[in-house]
Amino acid sequence: MERKMEENTVSDVDAGREAGGEDALVGNVNKLMVSPPGYSGIPRKGHLVFDACFESGNLGRVDYISEFEFDLFIRPDTCNPRFRVWFNFTVENVRETQRVIFNVVNFSKTKSLYRDGMSPVVKSTSRPKWQRLPAKNVYYYRCPDHRRNYVMSFAFCFDREDDVYQFAYCYPYTYSRLQHYLASLERRNLPYLQREQLGLSVQQRRLDLLTITNSDHMSAEREKKLVFLTARVHPGESPASFICQGVIDFLVSHHPVAQILRDHVIFKIVPMLNPDGVYLGNYRCSLMGFDLNRHWQDPSPWAHPTLHAVKQLIVQMNQDPRVSLEFYIDVHAHSTMLNGFMYGNVFEDEERVQRQAVFPRLLCQNAPDFSFSNTSFNRDVVKAGTGRRFLGGLLDDTSYCYTLEVSFYSYMTAGSTAPVPYTEETYMKLGRNVARTFLDYYKLNNFVKDNRPTPIQSSGVMSQTGNGVGRDTADREKEKSESVGH
Repeated sequence: MERKMEENTVSDVDAGREAGGEDALVGNVNKLMVSPPGYSGIPRKGHLVFDACFESGNLGRVDYISEFEFDLFIRPDTCNPRFRVWFNFTVENVRETQRVIFNVVNFSKTKSLYRDGMSPVVKSTSRPKWQRLPAKNVYYYRCPDHRRNYVMSFAFCFDREDDVYQFAYCYPYTYSRLQHYLASLERRNLPYLQREQLGLSVQQRRLDLLTITNSDHMSAEREKKLVFLTARVHPGESPASFICQGVIDFLVSHHPVAQILRDHVIFKIVPMLNPDGVYLGNYRCSLMGFDLNRHWQDPSPWAHPTLHAVKQLIVQMNQDPRVSLEFYIDVHAHSTMLNGFMYGNVFEDEERVQRQAVFPRLLCQNAPDFSFSNTSFNRDVVKAGTGRRFLGGLLDDTSYCYTLEVSFYSYMTAGSTAPVPYTEETYMKLGRNVARTFLDYYKLNNFVKDNRPTPIQSSGVMSQTGNGVGRDTADREKEKSESVGH
């Protein structure tokens, strides 16, 4: 890749300011036009305009290398320069058939699924469904021009001049999307679903709590089994939100298995533990630069208010003799491994060790993309402040605390030779299979008609939120013909 050594000229469409050095990475680029060095005339088609000033956006700087090549710098997490992974930006003012190479040059991680075929996702104005770039167009390598840091380069060909193109590390799932989804659930007035505001983030965003159960079926004398699930404590791990939505969609559906689960179990779900970090386009931290998943032991009501509120609720429920808090599952995404898998805790009691392995073993039977062989049980010192470790020590020996991880990229099924890239829909399907597994765990199969649960179908359990699930073959064929130009 040829690099011109002239002074980079980067102009802002609105303010005409020049790009600064590394200290310019405190904010996102805002309608930034990148034109050739020394160019001062009227902007032309093909002088790309970059923007990341939108919800969950992240792009801190763009350097012009040549007419065909641009270096892109990820903006670090707010108040924490250590983490630079998530990116999400738009490009416009393109020229038809314009070919470019984008180099993302300042990743904070060296190990990455980009080594194994992962690629960024793209959509455009006229093709709003996210697609992965072809793996053959993506390169991940140590670069001598950037202090031998790892660089991810991808080649792309713009094919429609009037389109705005958007690129991201993985399928975005924003705070606003969650709010629209939860509002649509509320409008359905389901008798077994309750939504409440458990608290507010530092920037006053909602911390939502969903309770899903059939309260009519719960007798006052019987102890109630409770499953608690959280997601997006790490804001850049967007697949966790799709899994969480899959769990919710299934549990509120008319599926006979979901009805039985609601009769016997209380599900408490906090879908977004770090709404500020998600909104800001951070990868790992909150607004104030905290990795919230290291602060469960003593969360501050002013610095970690969402964590503080959830911990208070869990402690309170754990002290309620009428409730048996049996599961805590925190959903994450993993940047170096394939498949879904779990982390659990280490116990001295061998029987408890065996019981803890039951749920992931059952999930492995229900979900072809879940790997029990990747599931591990540990007590690393560095993980002491995580939800799994802290609550594993707090709750009694009938409770099991897990981290559910899913690959940012793909999964391998039994007998397959090539990884299958995840889509928004297959992430949600894993969530539905997680929910379904509680039927097996609690041995409730005999409550299902004819002892044969109806197989989980995509279209049957998704709520009407415009996600295009359960479409017919003709729709899928149409999508293939409308793929975004690479």
